Amino acid sequence: MTTPPSGVPSGNTSSAQQARQGGQREKFGSEELAIVLSHFDIGVIDSIVEFPRGSRKAPKLLIVSETGKYLLKRRARGKDDPFKVAFCHALQLHLAAKQFPLPHLIGTKKENNSMLQWRNSVYELFEYIPGQSYPQTLESTFDSGRVLGLYHKLLEGFKSEWTPPSGSYHGAPSVESGLKSIPANLGSGSEDISGMVDALAKHYRNAADHVERLGMEAWPKQIVHADWHPGNMLFRDNHVVAVIDYDSARLLPRIIDIANGALQFSIIGGDEDVMKWPDYPDESRFKRFLRGYDEVMLLSQAEIRAIPSLMMEALIAEAVFPIAATGSFGRMEGLSFLQMVLKKINWLHKNGQRLIELAEG
Repeated sequence: MTTPPSGVPSGNTSSAQQARQGGQREKFGSEELAIVLSHFDIGVIDSIVEFPRGSRKAPKLLIVSETGKYLLKRRARGKDDPFKVAFCHALQLHLAAKQFPLPHLIGTKKENNSMLQWRNSVYELFEYIPGQSYPQTLESTFDSGRVLGLYHKLLEGFKSEWTPPSGSYHGAPSVESGLKSIPANLGSGSEDISGMVDALAKHYRNAADHVERLGMEAWPKQIVHADWHPGNMLFRDNHVVAVIDYDSARLLPRIIDIANGALQFSIIGGDEDVMKWPDYPDESRFKRFLRGYDEVMLLSQAEIRAIPSLMMEALIAEAVFPIAATGSFGRMEGLSFLQMVLKKINWLHKNGQRLIELAEG
């Protein structure tokens, strides 16, 4: 079901592709939609509405038909390599067969292929799963860790004919080069900016070195999600009902996922004034996330000792790339956001042993 079609139908660029403009959410063209939907057997369609979530470059539609509710997605440019998509789909089909909570892929009606290629674009149709965003409760945090443990357990021996990618936020040269470019990209030669960037780079290197001294390079590798955060999950009644977005999946030590998840589910934000965000994480959520994971898969002592340093690396890496590219982090100004990140990094550096003790307790 995951084999990319050998022949891509020829034709001119669709009207939707011609209309693509930077900054605008892309849409489906009427001809494009009619032809793409004709490849799926979902019965009589009752309604089609835009589903304006996720990347603006990947348009989505919510479709209600006599057979159920579905999400139709056109993959964004750069995310539409058929062989990379095939790897992601093989992963999802394996997990679906093991009853893992995720939206099931709908195969095409002729070849039961999990992707459709038409006019140089790649399309996917998923079952629609209703749910809410992360409720930030201890119960939902525990379940998020438990489901990550289940994900890792089900993929321990997973093999695919498609080569998985590698590389992560840990010890990445691109993070340090991104940091070096920030002072110029922010349009200021201020010594304060350079000093802040130097401090972040030093923390990043020291954290990566510490993880290497713990021996992570020799730890077993398996398929990880590599983007485990609340925005990639749907919840109902404090339980995870679906995990989405498998595009980042790759072959790495599992602790890469665990540490990033511990960061994402314990970090405390606030309003748009990022300087008011606290430097400390929510320790209760940090502990509950790891307890949930432990319910399925036990962590080694070495893995636990690596968590604070990997959290530091993950936080720096997440901030660096958008700020290096655009000077901002979403709607937030880059300089103040980096100042907030440095505050949180300093807390993690000073309190790493406390987090280790919480993880062990």
